[in-house]
Amino acid sequence: MKKIILLTLLISCLFPLKAELNIEDYCDVRFASPASIRAITPLPDGSSFAAISEDGNAIEIYSFKNGKKTGELFRLSDVKGDLKIDNFEGFKLSENGKKILLWNNSEKIYRYSFRADYYVFDTFRSTLARVSEKGPQRAATISHDGRFVAYERDNNIWISNLDYKTDYPITEDGEKGKIINGIPDWSYEEEFDMLSAMRWSGDDTVLAYVKFNESEVPEYQFNLYRGYCNSDPLGDLYPAVYSYKYMLPGYKNSNVSVYAYNIDNRTTKRMDIPMATDDYIPSIEFGGDGSRLMVTVLNRLQNSMKIYNVNPGSTVAKLLLAEESATWLSPDVYQGTRYNSSDFVFFSEKSGYKHLYVYDYNGTLKRTLTKGDFNVTAYYGCDNKGNHYLQTTSLGPIYRSIVSVDSKGVLKILSGKTGTSSAIFSSDMNYFVKSFSSSITPPQYTICNSAGTQLAELEMNREYAQKYSNAPKMEFIQVKNDSGEEMNAYMIKPLDFDAGRKYPLLMYQYNGPESQEVLDRWKMEGIFYLASQGYVVCCVDGRGTGNRNNQWTKAVYLNLGNLETQDQLSAIKYFASLPYIDEKRLGCFGWSYGGYMTLMEAGHPDSPLKAGVAMAPVADWRFYDGIYTERFMRTPITNAEGYLTSSALGKTGNVKANLLVISGSDDDNVHLYNTLKYTSKLSSEGKICDMMVYAGYEHSLRMCDARVQLFRKINSFLSKNL
Repeated sequence: MKKIILLTLLISCLFPLKAELNIEDYCDVRFASPASIRAITPLPDGSSFAAISEDGNAIEIYSFKNGKKTGELFRLSDVKGDLKIDNFEGFKLSENGKKILLWNNSEKIYRYSFRADYYVFDTFRSTLARVSEKGPQRAATISHDGRFVAYERDNNIWISNLDYKTDYPITEDGEKGKIINGIPDWSYEEEFDMLSAMRWSGDDTVLAYVKFNESEVPEYQFNLYRGYCNSDPLGDLYPAVYSYKYMLPGYKNSNVSVYAYNIDNRTTKRMDIPMATDDYIPSIEFGGDGSRLMVTVLNRLQNSMKIYNVNPGSTVAKLLLAEESATWLSPDVYQGTRYNSSDFVFFSEKSGYKHLYVYDYNGTLKRTLTKGDFNVTAYYGCDNKGNHYLQTTSLGPIYRSIVSVDSKGVLKILSGKTGTSSAIFSSDMNYFVKSFSSSITPPQYTICNSAGTQLAELEMNREYAQKYSNAPKMEFIQVKNDSGEEMNAYMIKPLDFDAGRKYPLLMYQYNGPESQEVLDRWKMEGIFYLASQGYVVCCVDGRGTGNRNNQWTKAVYLNLGNLETQDQLSAIKYFASLPYIDEKRLGCFGWSYGGYMTLMEAGHPDSPLKAGVAMAPVADWRFYDGIYTERFMRTPITNAEGYLTSSALGKTGNVKANLLVISGSDDDNVHLYNTLKYTSKLSSEGKICDMMVYAGYEHSLRMCDARVQLFRKINSFLSKNL
């Protein structure tokens, strides 16, 4: 008996038993998230980068050659003078490296924006100065030389002159709900990824900015219900009302215009840019030597864009480049342009794929940088030898590779093995920090030189990888739709999978235009938990999804939800034919656009679904964000039939599946109203469904342990209905 015990102990030491993963390990971000590296800022010297220290008290300097710490840019305890702070949340470095913009006490506004207390640290004197004594600031933007900081307060732009310790407004017409200067409205932040609409010229003598007139944009309101995640859940006996300008399809959008303020003579001029009153300006940048104001104008239908070279002094705009589409222009086309000293790099879809083209500042094409049956998914920059660095799908749509393109057009893959790789390059493009992961490899962070040779490890997540080595894994496959086209897909099987058994099928989807779920990257989230509970989870990227060709992606134009539903049902039909899938236990789950897809699939007359879970679903595109919706659907007046056939509300009569519909009450993106409209429609037809509302939660449910509770609820619902 003793020998057996000793042998057991020996085996357990050599081959330790892996602890069984629980729901928190899959769904709680504190446990399920792998380690990442701290956000890095490449420094002007080209050989170093900066990052906030682990204790949050300093900004440290690291070498791009070996990843080792070489010094410090800033430390809280080393600040000299009377003004000191005890914490900071982030920083930005002036281009000359002499000043550091710091902030703390941030307060969230929308999904990404915030206001905070900003400070500027002088690296030579080691002193700290407040940007303003007059209250918190938003979108603070430091000049290249570090002498000025422009920011927004109360919808007006202010400039803080750090040399003379002055702080003055350059606009005075800002008014809540009417005029916004220098910062985007809600729609621009959400759909154009814009956090600031202010830019300094290269010599810091001009501040260009966008003015938003949202006077005619309808106001949206909802109650703020305080849930028990809040520290004082009983503190709102009368719930507050949240109101903001939110453009629905077909309604007025913000009227935008561009201005330039001259620092020296304190004059402001409106730029003379040819545009319609409902056009968008998704980007302004200074290019070339820093005196050219490059303004991108996009029409409301988002199928025609123009880039203008504007003289801030004369206000004259010269058209440099125009691009049009029969459907919609991908946001990469009007947001991805990179302005260099002598030319600019432009994304275009004219070949049927996203590729890069180099133009000079006269608008003349200098070079076709990339071509082929693949997409460029990111542009990183160009070195002094003429080598360009980018991310592509050149190894296949489900992969992302870091590549270089030399002056002869030769493409070289720098990232090695297949999976998903991205990069942050040094300022001289001689080094990069590589982030790599795959479906079986958690994120790994390494430093490489420009030839792709690894120089150092930063974070390899080895312990994390060991912990999740016994978690369910993705298997990549292809499935045909009813038209015979191959669709990329993955399958996640239960750990104790037995091909001789019958399993319930759970289809997971997003499927929004240009989106992609089937990607060889690391993910550990609730769907893996559901697989561990005995479901075969499958995901398919049907028509409309991204990183195939334009014909595939843009087939859904003007008629969202229909081809996507056909493709999902084709996939369900295929999976249900497999010997280990129980064809009577078929379900689906999706979030946001994926929640909409759940409702569309459940409402199809030939739907085989027995159960569906829709998280934060769009019920009808007339209730959603206008910029997003009109990009793919135009307006309800010009595409009435498309809006009718794309509405999940119009398909409730076909619903036979058991449904669970979930929303957060504070969702400013896909409003709770969608869920209420849909469940009300079901109720009016004598149908019932399950519904759950998270009080005080927004779109992504990232507060407290909501993700854990969400998947407990989903698992409970599916257990009863599948």
